[in-house]
Amino acid sequence: MSEILYSTTATTYGGLEGKVQSSDGVINMATAIPGSNRDEELDQVTNPEQLFAAAYATCFDSALQIVANKEGIDFESQVTANVTLLEDEPDQGYRLAIELQVKGSNIDKSKLEELVNKANQIWPYAEEKRRNMEFTLEVDTLTN
Repeated sequence: MSEILYSTTATTYGGLEGKVQSSDGVINMATAIPGSNRDEELDQVTNPEQLFAAAYATCFDSALQIVANKEGIDFESQVTANVTLLEDEPDQGYRLAIELQVKGSNIDKSKLEELVNKANQIWPYAEEKRRNMEFTLEVDTLTN
């Protein structure tokens, strides 16, 4: 059985024309469709792809540093996640394309590549782990 290390909650109101808020209030932002009037009118606005890119990059960088620390390697890393929303054939839905760019300073490229490969095996979003994620869908109604 898995040990719970951390759990958090975020709630969205109104989808892409509303807001998103984390349970601790650290994330509390308006949401908008990129390029929409709402997106252009509001100063601080985000969308799911930006939030996903931030989470993806942060999580991978963390896994990379965990692997490096276990091997006694100290270096500075930078991970950029490029997330693109794609539409499949009409009525077939949407999917994401994700590209990670990993950079490191004070480390040679071959060692960085080795650490990146190891990090890719342990992080929660690794392909083989995504297929085995525990997922629960709960549906309820709101009362006024």
